[in-house]
Amino acid sequence: MSTILARNIEALTQRKAEDDRKRSRQTRIAAGISAFAGSMTFVYLHIAIFGLWIVVNLGWLPLIPAFDPTFVALAMVASVEAIFISTFVMINQNRMAALEDKRAELSLQISLLAEHETTRLISMVESISRHLDAPVTVADHELTDLKKNLPPEQVLSEIEKQTR
Repeated sequence: MSTILARNIEALTQRKAEDDRKRSRQTRIAAGISAFAGSMTFVYLHIAIFGLWIVVNLGWLPLIPAFDPTFVALAMVASVEAIFISTFVMINQNRMAALEDKRAELSLQISLLAEHETTRLISMVESISRHLDAPVTVADHELTDLKKNLPPEQVLSEIEKQTR
């Protein structure tokens, strides 16, 4: 692995660890609950609890008396649990969307920087080519277009105009 790649991986790893450390306790709790609710352990636990609840209240276990024969309490418990779990999942999704927005903005900044650097390189290569009297295999009008340094605002405006 190249040293640049290793450095970039290390920087990303450190940034993620720093972002994780900066999360509030409430955010960490919501993320933990969302992670648990999205696991097979959660599914198996609910199968066991709800299955036992149903079996007991159908009277199939005569040693334990039915405590919810109409299953109204089961429906209420499941509904309240669904409300809370969906809230925790939305909190986690909001946090993930904010992180994705930061990544998208960084990616855009890197792309714009790369575009600027590429434009400068095209100009330099053209100058070197002309200085060495080497043939240029790109048409002059294409080369002129490639050397244009477009402002980011113009690019974003054009994207917005085309997506309407």
